[in-house]
Amino acid sequence: MTLTRIYSALPVPLQNLACSLEGWRIRRHRYNADFHSRLAQAESRAQLSPEAFAAFRDARLKSFVHHAATTVPYYRALFRQLGAESGDFRSIEDLARLPVLQKSDIQQQPKAFFSEAAPRNELVQMHTSGTTGAGLHFSTTAAALREQYAIWWRHLHRHGLRQGVWCAYFAGRSIVQAEQSAPPFWRVNRAGRQVLFSAYHLNDKNALSYLEEPRRRRIPWIHGYPSFIAQIAEHILEKGFDLGYRLQWITTSSENLHAHQARLIEAAFGIAPVQNYGMVEAVANISQAPDGDLYVDEDFCAVEFMPAGEDSVYKVVGTNFSNPATPLIRYDTGDIVRLSGNGGGGGFPGRRVEGIDGRREDYVLLPNGVRIGRMDHIFKDMVNVREAQIRQREAGAIDVLVVKGPSYAEEDEVAMLREFRTRLSGDIAINIRYVGAIGKTPSGKLRFVVSELDSGGEPA
Repeated sequence: MTLTRIYSALPVPLQNLACSLEGWRIRRHRYNADFHSRLAQAESRAQLSPEAFAAFRDARLKSFVHHAATTVPYYRALFRQLGAESGDFRSIEDLARLPVLQKSDIQQQPKAFFSEAAPRNELVQMHTSGTTGAGLHFSTTAAALREQYAIWWRHLHRHGLRQGVWCAYFAGRSIVQAEQSAPPFWRVNRAGRQVLFSAYHLNDKNALSYLEEPRRRRIPWIHGYPSFIAQIAEHILEKGFDLGYRLQWITTSSENLHAHQARLIEAAFGIAPVQNYGMVEAVANISQAPDGDLYVDEDFCAVEFMPAGEDSVYKVVGTNFSNPATPLIRYDTGDIVRLSGNGGGGGFPGRRVEGIDGRREDYVLLPNGVRIGRMDHIFKDMVNVREAQIRQREAGAIDVLVVKGPSYAEEDEVAMLREFRTRLSGDIAINIRYVGAIGKTPSGKLRFVVSELDSGGEPA
């Protein structure tokens, strides 16, 4: 029996205990003395001038490219093919000599991207689906993860947040069984000071319980997917619900925060949400400063902006020089941004980004009225899926478009359906359709969820 099935069979108090034990494990390994040292260093670097900040990035990039060229089979072969030396790459501008790396390149030969010098006692296995729905497995190190979280907490510190603050977490974790029809639709991680809310049970019938629990606990911080938090905001405004206390922070990640979502959230809660852009691959990170502008975290990764065919619109291509186990150089994130000048500001030295247009996603509407936004978790282990897209034309059914990888087999479809059924009620029809390719937006973006329904659930 898998851990997931054991967890599902437990009563709610023991599920809360399981969440707390996992929270304790994460806190012990992630937020140790090394994390606090990296956080202090990151906060010190944020005081540098823009020129010194960029120089730090380039020095780190030079060392990282040498590491990749000498210890990673893929890059060793690539440099030999190009007739290039690692010493030729001294700045982010020099990277233009190398080809842009696609997720499919790594999927086809994952071992070729693994460093022979990776510290094997420090390895952590990661998986992600990103915005294309295609699964990717790779290795990182515990130290690299601690650095990534140090950069995130530097961002939170600038907004007055500190560790130990209780958080209402509205994201996509499957912590409540799909068939559960009565509260609580949340579980408690006491060690991590989180109340984890299910994204798969919020509808008109259950909305009040979602609103009352944060009020009862007077939780000062909300974090999660903007699509989920915006739904909570809609219910607050529609029901005239009084939260009863002053919320202090709302932070978002994993999805693009759209302007209409930000306005809706601020109208409901009385404070503006703050966003952070990043990814498991750690090739790009963009943080919102207290002045409201977005800035590149230049000291964490090397981010390139490549023209996407429209004025001021660029693709995000990045290099993850924090991960020595799986170096990714010039990795195409598939995301789109708008730029607004190159200078630092707002007390932060990174390049300024006007807006993040990537990760545009609609909701899937279930027959019971629940709307699901972020659904990429379903594809995190689908390493044999090249691309996927969820389309909906009626509330009772979804079409799942799948581009097969060369090793795709019947068991992959079985696993995919199981993941859908774990998260969605059994009343919705799931139709898997295999296609040769999936159409992109004019900017080259693959929308993961496309709905043809209007806001009332009728065909638009």
